[in-house]
Amino acid sequence: MIKKDILLGAVADDMTGATDLCNTLVAGGMRTVQMIGVPRPGDVVPDTDAVVVALKSRNMQNVRAVRNSLEAQDWLKSAGAKQFFFKYCSTFDSTPRGNIGPVADGMLERAKGDITIACPAFPTNGRTVFRGHLFVGDVLLSASGMRNHPLTPMTNANLVEVLGEQTPYEVGLVPWETVAKGAEAIREALARLSGEGVRHAVVDALSDQNLIDIGRAAADLKLITGGSGIAMGLPANFRASGALRRRKSAARLPRAKGHAAVLAGSCSEATLQQIERMKETAPAFHVDATKLGGKRDIVAEAMDWARPQLSSQPVLIYASAPPAEVTKAQRKHGRDKAGLLVERALAKIAKRLIRAGVGKLVLAGGETAGAAVNALGVRALMIGGEIDPGVPWTMSLGARPLHLALKSGNFGAPDFFTKAFTVLD
Repeated sequence: MIKKDILLGAVADDMTGATDLCNTLVAGGMRTVQMIGVPRPGDVVPDTDAVVVALKSRNMQNVRAVRNSLEAQDWLKSAGAKQFFFKYCSTFDSTPRGNIGPVADGMLERAKGDITIACPAFPTNGRTVFRGHLFVGDVLLSASGMRNHPLTPMTNANLVEVLGEQTPYEVGLVPWETVAKGAEAIREALARLSGEGVRHAVVDALSDQNLIDIGRAAADLKLITGGSGIAMGLPANFRASGALRRRKSAARLPRAKGHAAVLAGSCSEATLQQIERMKETAPAFHVDATKLGGKRDIVAEAMDWARPQLSSQPVLIYASAPPAEVTKAQRKHGRDKAGLLVERALAKIAKRLIRAGVGKLVLAGGETAGAAVNALGVRALMIGGEIDPGVPWTMSLGARPLHLALKSGNFGAPDFFTKAFTVLD
């Protein structure tokens, strides 16, 4: 399967979240490969320290999400993984009927663990947890733009309550006062909660140092769950055990070739700002979701528009829209069908862009990235340098390498799209 046993095996519930975790591990000195979809028995990856399996399970029905996650975990175990990680979004994208709890329960049982932690905090991008409540910047998650998310509207910022509705097991809290005392205090708190029958411990975090201490405290846990932030302390754990050697850099990619393009499907506030910024200096084509599924060939129209411009500058093709326009499309097509039509259209455009000579492609939004990467037949990615916190450049492994940036909808500075290609060049 692979040349040597891996140290960390992770399962992510979407494409961009997987890349975010890979980015954190690479920054910590772990060579990391991202696999796309449940690995097949014969899949081969390079000699590496960590493998992150990117699923498209965030909005799956619980039974299917658990099944796919456990299949990926079994493959990672057969690859020699010493510890497992379940990665979900730093905004805990999951309604009360969501699958974070069921997947965590299944993976914890499969790993034969007693307790796991839940910590989506990512302070660098404004995600913090205090008293078990998730904040986005200075506001509660429930008061942020996530309250209007078309698929996972987050109306409760209390993670203990949200997770408690998804699992039959006890959910506890490790408060910031304990976290601030360091790794040993966190470790003791987890042992105490486990003795009380708690299976899931939400852990407060306000700073990167908190995350590093949480990661160190989790060294002996069979399973860790959360955002990419708590992975900051994991490479040091493996180095301390002698399993990971020190290296200056784990992020190296060959030089990129070909034209440049951005495909955006996320309707997050951050992506909408990035689109408006790029439109100031680059040509842009809007894929109107209300016009998909009819007689007009929107994909062909987008490509007829794009081809003459690719050789001179990056182009932007986007289906992203503000909440009112999203609602209009959902009323016309139905909620699920509207999203599926957008995904399919952008995936087809991605394939045609590559045929037209694009070799550097930014994909904005987890659903968009997942659909496009699957349509392109990409099975694995090498992880390169960071563009903005949580978003690195990657390169597909295979006969025709492509440089891809898979951006979570909520991530990136307003100039992310234009900056991305400058960083790569």
